[in-house]
Formats: sequence, C-alpha cells, structure tokens
Amino acid sequence: MKSEFPIPTLRRGPRGLALENVDLADIAAAHGTPTYVYSLAALTAAYQSWRDALGERRALVCYAVKANANLGVLSAFARLGAGFDIVSGGELTRVLAAGGSADKVVFSGVGKNAAEMRQALEAGIRCFNVESAAELERLAEVAAAMGKVAPISLRVNPDVDPKTHPYISTGLRNNKFGVAFDEALILYRRAAALPSLRVAGIDCHIGSQLLDGAPALEAAEKILGLVDRLAAEGIELEHIDLGGGLGIRYRDEEPPAVADYLAPLLAPFDGRREELMFEPGRSLVGNAGLLLTRIEYLKPGVEKNFAVIDAAMNDLARPALYDAWHDIVEVAPRASVRRYEVVGPVCESGDFLGRDRSLGVEAGDLLAVLSAGAYGMTMSSNYNSRPRAAEVIVDGAHAHLVRARETVEQLYAGEQPLA
Repeated sequence: MKSEFPIPTLRRGPRGLALENVDLADIAAAHGTPTYVYSLAALTAAYQSWRDALGERRALVCYAVKANANLGVLSAFARLGAGFDIVSGGELTRVLAAGGSADKVVFSGVGKNAAEMRQALEAGIRCFNVESAAELERLAEVAAAMGKVAPISLRVNPDVDPKTHPYISTGLRNNKFGVAFDEALILYRRAAALPSLRVAGIDCHIGSQLLDGAPALEAAEKILGLVDRLAAEGIELEHIDLGGGLGIRYRDEEPPAVADYLAPLLAPFDGRREELMFEPGRSLVGNAGLLLTRIEYLKPGVEKNFAVIDAAMNDLARPALYDAWHDIVEVAPRASVRRYEVVGPVCESGDFLGRDRSLGVEAGDLLAVLSAGAYGMTMSSNYNSRPRAAEVIVDGAHAHLVRARETVEQLYAGEQPLA
C-alpha cells in the first residue's frame, strides 16, 4: 500500500507537516523560504536498498552527482561508502571537498576538456567513461604529456528505447551520448593499442526515470555480448558499468523496488569475474527532498485562481522544462479548498510549479513541493537576479543548514560597471 506522501519520512504532526522529527514551519522560521529540505534517513535508506539488492556481489554504487551536488548530500553518501559518477571538473572538486574518494569516481560526459582531464588524472580517479573517438585521442594525448596512464571505459550506446521522456533518453542512436554500438569494437582495439591508456571497463546508460526494467536488461545483454567479443580478442575488462536511471514516484507512477529492478538485470552476470557498477541518481535523492515555499498572494480570477509563491521556475525548473508533476501540499491545511495555479514571481508565463491544484490555504501559508531532491537545486538559476534557495538536511530532531541562501551582492560580486 502506498504511503500518503512519496517522501517516506514526511508525516503530519500536530503543528503541520514534519520531515523526520522536525516541523517544516520551524525550518521556515529559522531559514526562510524558499528552502530545499532533505531527509538524511531517506537518503540513507535509498542507498542501502541498492547495497542490499546487490548482496555479496562485487559491485560499486556510484551516485550520479548531477542529481544533487550539495556537499552535505555528497558527504552522506561518501560516509556510506558510495562511489560517484561525475560529468564535470566542478563535480569532481565537490566530491573531493565532501570527503569522497577519487578512486571511486567515474567521469562521464560528452565534452570533457583537457583541463578537466588533467584534473582527474592528477586526482587519480577510477575511470574515464569515454564517449567519442575524438575524446579517446585527446585523453591519450593529455595522459602521455603528463606521463600518466588513463584508465578508460567506453560508454557504449546500445540503441535501446528506455520509454521515458525524450529529454532524458540517452541510449538511442540519435542521442548525443556514447559510442555507437557498431563502432565500439574498433575503438576498443584503438584504445588497447595506445600506451597512455588502460582499458578498464565498459559503460552503458540508456536514460532516466525508468519505470520498466526490460529496456535496461535488453541493453545489458547487448553489452555482455560485446564484453565476450572483446575477451576473445584478448581485451579483458575489469568492470561492467550498467548505469542508473531507475525512476521514482512523483504522482501515480509505480516504479519497481530496487531489488525487483536489479534481480533480472543481475542474472546474466552470475558467476562472472567482472565487478559491476551502477550510477543511480534520482532514485537515491529524488524522494528524499522537498522545496519549502510560502504563499505571497492569492489572486482570484475569472477562469483561474492563482497562488503566487516565493519559489519560482529558477528554483525548480522541472515543471517548466519537462511539464513535470510535483505533488504540492499544504504544511498546515485549512478547511476551505479551492483550485489554484501555483505560480512564482518570475516574469515568464511558464513560471509555474503546479497547475490546477486543490489547496486549502491563505496568503502567508507554507507549501511543500514534494519529490524535489533530484534535479532541483542543481538545475536552479539566478534568473531575474533571484538569489538561489537555502538547503537544509534533517537528521532526526536536528536541522542542519548545508547551504546558506545567496545574497544579491554575491550574484554580482564578479562584475564591474563600466568606468
């Protein structure tokens, strides 16, 4: 039976909604709004579900940093023993600052520049997930110039439809990501011949918000066939990275439990010697966080009523970008309920966080935008010169400020007016 909220540690208390044992009203009073709030218990439980499902297998769970890069979140996963999947030099810097181990970092992304390659080689990362022939050659040159040998895997595009939103589909032949399946064998031969590269593994990631494990299994079986072809040519791989992408519940989705998702995916690898890697992001943090916001005005209209809040599309871009649904609930609901468009103050008609929502509220009340732990703060911006939100992690009865709210002065600190 589904819980009332997609966030497992959110509950209704006598003073309204509480995350773990902290009232959201107290967080708003202490830190203002809008504020992202995350549950450490939910983060821990989500990671542990992956580890439990993998059992005694030799496997590494690499958290996809792009989902939520806050140092508090990263440090929580580092303490749990997680690896990290990064897509920029900035994310590598964050991981190391949070206590993550470089030798548990895999570096993905289609546009790594030479400076990022040098940074990662100096740090001693676990592996580069190479996504093109041109990148392979550049990495070989950079590593040779540094007198180093770069560990690599190829991110192989298996041309499998993940059946998800087209913006977050990454495994089809018309996507920008990865090396075409038919070209992978030639590129592995080239990599094996370059003295400044060491072939370490293979990588595959077909998309995000996956609700059906069948496409991931189809992709894994294609990758496994390629691994065996490589072995026949004497190219032995140390690891097989099957990516991430497992979806979460936002509204009425029914994603499989981690164990149910992984069971058929793991079966073809029984008895094999290669270490397995996974790169979950959304499934670790998405339903561990919410965006806390306050209603500035209620604006009744002829056709629609508007609840104008202090959070906006610059704080949470997913509704405007993907037309994504996030549950929006009252922190302390009132008896009188009306239908509202939940909109922000940004000067765009696309600035909405929810359409046609039933809410019992008055001006000044608090709302919680749920399932906002993934791709919320990391995709936020300063559009309209709006300082980005604060971030708080709740641990039992304690709320820890893990990112102070920006100030307007910080936004232009690096700028200069004309003389």
